[in-house]
Amino acid sequence: MVPLSWYIVLSAIVFSIGVFGFLARRNLIIVFMSVELMLNSVNISLVAFSHYLQSMRGQILVFFIITVAAAEAAIGLAILIAFYRNNPTIKVDEINLLKG
Repeated sequence: MVPLSWYIVLSAIVFSIGVFGFLARRNLIIVFMSVELMLNSVNISLVAFSHYLQSMRGQILVFFIITVAAAEAAIGLAILIAFYRNNPTIKVDEINLLKG
């Protein structure tokens, strides 16, 4: 049986990779993927705690997080495609749409 601490360490590593990708990269697609990594690391820890505590609450919450992540990806990519049609760049530093 795998101890709970291994799952928590795995979740922390995946979350750290997501935070690094979110902060270090300037490509919007990579930023969206990094947010997905962070959400999945939370899912790993929720399922691990749920299994450890013999409760279904964490696993039910994971379904809601997966739903929100799918909606975030669909809406985010739709906005990205609409923005790319007007400005042929997807780098965060070069987007100045809201500057006055």
